[in-house]
Parts: sequence; C-alpha cells; structure tokens
Amino acid sequence: MLYYSTHNKLHTASLREAVLRGLAPDGGLYMPEEIPVFPPAFFKTLPELSFKEMAFRTASAFLKNDLPETELRRMTENTITFDVPCVPVEKDIFALELFHGPTLAFKDFGARFMSQLLGYFASQQSQEIVILAATSGDTGSAVANGFLGVAGTRVIVLYPSGKVSPLQEKQFTALGKNITAIEIDGVFDDCQRLVKEAFGDKELNKSHFLTSANSINIARLIPQSFYYFYGWSRLPKRNHVAVSVPSGNFGNLTAGLIAKRMGLPIEHFVASTNINDPVPQFLATKKFAAKNSVATISNAMDVGNPSNFARILDLYKNDYEALCADVTGYSFSDEDTRAAMKTVYASGYTLDPHGAVGYNGLKRYLSGNQTGLFLETAHPAKFREVVEATLRQPLIVPPALLKFLKQEKHSILCKKDFNSFKSLLEDLL
Repeated sequence: MLYYSTHNKLHTASLREAVLRGLAPDGGLYMPEEIPVFPPAFFKTLPELSFKEMAFRTASAFLKNDLPETELRRMTENTITFDVPCVPVEKDIFALELFHGPTLAFKDFGARFMSQLLGYFASQQSQEIVILAATSGDTGSAVANGFLGVAGTRVIVLYPSGKVSPLQEKQFTALGKNITAIEIDGVFDDCQRLVKEAFGDKELNKSHFLTSANSINIARLIPQSFYYFYGWSRLPKRNHVAVSVPSGNFGNLTAGLIAKRMGLPIEHFVASTNINDPVPQFLATKKFAAKNSVATISNAMDVGNPSNFARILDLYKNDYEALCADVTGYSFSDEDTRAAMKTVYASGYTLDPHGAVGYNGLKRYLSGNQTGLFLETAHPAKFREVVEATLRQPLIVPPALLKFLKQEKHSILCKKDFNSFKSLLEDLL
C-alpha cells in the first residue's frame, strides 16, 4: 500500500519510506491511500478472538503486502503482551484500561509496535536511525522503553522542562544506552515544533537519518487501532456504542476513527480535552484557532496545536458536517477533572486525570440506551501527586513504576530556539 501526504495527495511513499521519514518532505502527515474495510461477518467473530489474533488481522489489513506474514505476526505478538481490561464503572459505562504495559500508559502499544517495525527496517541498512520524539509525558517513556537497546537506533526525547510529572520524567531520563533526554525551556508545542523543524533542515538530514516516533508517524497509528476493536468486542452490549477519547495531539482519536472507517460499529466518538481545546472549539464553531498550550493536571493533553487533527480533516475530506456527525467535542477545567475523580472514586474506581477528562466527556454526551466506553490512558500512580491530593488517599505504586523512582535523572537543558537545538543535536550525533 502507498501512503500520501496530507499536504499533497500526489506525493506518495511506500510503507518503509513513510515510517522511516515520519513526516513527508512537504511537511504533511502520511495517510494510507485506502482504508481497508472488514466484512460485517468479521465483527461477529471478534468476541471469540484473542487480542493477539485480532491485532494481527487488523495489522494485516494494512501491511500484508509490505511485510512477510511471519514478521508481521512476530511484531503483533511482541506488542500485545499484556491485558486490556474492560472494567464496569457505572451502569452502561466502562473504562478500557490501556495502562497495563511496561510504562503503564496507552502509548506502549504504538511505541512497541513501531520499535519492532523500525528495528526490522534498521537491520536492512548501514546508517543509524535517529528517532526524535517530542513528549508532554507518556510518549517519551513509551518510546524510550520501546526502543531501549534496539540495534541500529538512537532515540532523542524532547520534553518541556518542569511540565511532566516526576515519575513520567524518570521513565525516559534514567535509561541511558541509546536514549538521550533533552529538557526544553518551553512548552510541549515548542518541542513538537523543534522536531518538525529538524525534519525540514537539509543539513541535518544530509548527515543523519532522522525519523519521528510521535503519533505523526504512521507506524504509531496503526497499532493504536487494535484496542478499539478489542474494547468494542468485550462490551456486554455492542449496539449504540459511544467512545470517549481523552485527546491532546489527537493521534488516539485518529486511530479510533480509522477503526470506524474499517467497519467497526462504533456509533459516535467524543473528543474530550482539557482547557487546551482548539478541536472542541472547531467542532462547535467551524473555526480552528491554534493557541499556546496551558499547563493543566492532565499534562499529557496540554497541546495547543494538535498535529493529528490534519489527519482527521483529511479522513473526512474537510467535510465539517460529516465530521460532526461522528465526533462531538467537549473541554473540561481542572476543577471538572478533580470533581470526576472524586465522584468515581466514591463508587470504587480510581481515575487518573486523563481518564477523568474522558469520563466527563462520556457523561456529558450519553443519553438514552447507549453503551459508553472511555479510555483510561495511564495508571493513576503516574500522576500520584495530583491523584493523592485530589482524593486525599494514598496510592499504591506498582513495582514497575517504583523501579524508575530509584534511578537517577539524566537530561540536557536546551533553549527553545531551533539554532540552539540544532547545535546540540549535532554535538550529540
């Protein structure tokens, strides 16, 4: 299958080119030339399939002509090594827990699959692949741990200084080996801008093989569709299903909409954001206005100019009415988020701040006989300070997270202008 740029559909690339480049030469994001559609009979069999088999069949629909079947099965089996419980929270409302992977965040799916795919391509060339990843929290830890020790790769993680939780920070600054963390004196949008500018710099790209591990890379989006199929298949009632997606850079929602386009019978999506809300504003007014991001307690969603929204517009051919028929957007303050955490905790379930935003969006949207599913994207202990202060209860920190707390942080401070970043990058490489 070929992949085209959202800036120009005449510019196409193979899977290998699209994955290794990350961003198209014209600055656009890659999209598949066609979205494969499963027959209705396929969805009747989903409840009987294991998660690994479901993931393999979904990946095969996109990649069967680009990779040997044995390699693709190996990649999906090495990605899906942990459970994804669908947990009842209230009547007809369920949380899909995506935080049971090695870094306890949903981005383990995309990062682990991408590391398998890039490792496969890296073995076919002599030049080291340099992976640039901007993070507002969980991307950095998932990518760093996914690529740790992968031969032929070097990972550079950019993150906003003082704007990720201490535990998140330790997960990608204490690894060493082929992982380097750069602490940017700015916000997430500055980190994302620097990555994009690096891809557009001819000098850097002439001397180094740069690619991205953010959700701008198509290799991250395909595996993120896996758990939409799985979550839907594990609901007790699968008619009139609405899914609320906590959204920051909008890669997660894009993957869900691709799953819907593949035939998955999800009736409606809710784009749930914190006060960084250009997409909910667009869905309400038809006007998109990027803004400087503002720090919130759901920090992984602090994105003022989400890159993947371009993919969503492309998926709907810029048809505003068609998009609004499938997606509703809501934004919530920190006060709203804390209130949801308290309410749900009283009924016996602990939300992290991002899941709380997703829960709020679902509650606002649901009516009638619908079944609601919201994504719990990270373990509450990753945001221990916020959760404990809100609930006034101590959290039990899983051993997988405790091991990071004992390690020493190593990062390099850098200004947010591109010349400073480029100079540092050249010194490192």
